Amino acid sequence: MTESSKQKGLLADRAVRRRAAWIAAYLEVRDAGAVCRRFGISRPTLRKWLGRYDANGEAGLRDQSRRPLTSPARKIEDVEEALILDLRRERRLGVKRLRHELHRLHGVRVAPSTVHKVLLRHGLNVLPERKRRAQKPKRYSRPVPGDRIQMDTCKIRPGLYQFTAIDDCSRYLVAGVARRRSAAATLTFLDQVLEEMPFAIQRVQTDRGAEFFAEEVQRRFMAETIRFRPIPPRSPHLNGKVERVQRTVLEEFWATVNPRAPDVSEQLAVWVHHYNWNRPHEALGGLCPIDRVCERAGKTPLSSEVSEAYEAKDERIQVREYVVEKSLRKLK
Repeated sequence: MTESSKQKGLLADRAVRRRAAWIAAYLEVRDAGAVCRRFGISRPTLRKWLGRYDANGEAGLRDQSRRPLTSPARKIEDVEEALILDLRRERRLGVKRLRHELHRLHGVRVAPSTVHKVLLRHGLNVLPERKRRAQKPKRYSRPVPGDRIQMDTCKIRPGLYQFTAIDDCSRYLVAGVARRRSAAATLTFLDQVLEEMPFAIQRVQTDRGAEFFAEEVQRRFMAETIRFRPIPPRSPHLNGKVERVQRTVLEEFWATVNPRAPDVSEQLAVWVHHYNWNRPHEALGGLCPIDRVCERAGKTPLSSEVSEAYEAKDERIQVREYVVEKSLRKLK
């Protein structure tokens, strides 16, 4: 025991003996005024310690904790702290994504600094570092929404695939589910993209999946005056935005739902709305995708302008085999 602790204990014992003397004097004379004048205390003080003595005996004469029963100014409750720790341990999310998921899943709004303090208090503030590339790839962003839409598919489980489209400029997202990677599913998803994207689409960029190279899909692109721009093989970094957002959907949506649920499409639509309208994006300087769409609305071409700029003679049905496609381009 330290010297300061001993001193505090002696002062506490002395205070208890003093209050016990007040109580003994009152029980002897039964005159509160005389006891107060003798010991130089007020009547409310004597009444307080008499009440505590009657309730708890001599134990009631000790000082009690002054900590309030409720703390309205406290930034985070125990239940919210448990939610933060569970999300960190189960899904290994960073501070900002923890904050987004707390708001989306539980309606809890906390500051990133508060989340960090909770993690620091429990020794969970550092995640293992991932192996990083020595040289970061060069990133780009198109000037206006609709200039280039990156599109891809992702297998969730057997018999369930996610079709994803994201705008290169605004990061506006459209996602849907299908049972197969097929031309029919691609056409259905393209209808969804055309309906949900709040701007005209000029180009669609995909990998070399067979579902995108089907003739009926490419003819639909032409009919909608959309330029089809597939990337070379083994170059997923060129489709980096859609690759990254698919990982985000896997970690933030599919990790929190039952993929076999009959209403999983509706649940995905709700999450996508949250992503587009409520979730700040670091690459957009803290804006949501819809904020960037509105910000660039004056520079974004209308559907009629996109159709006028479309050169049908420059577009043709492309071949999936890249070597053959390169040879055909040279012949042209």
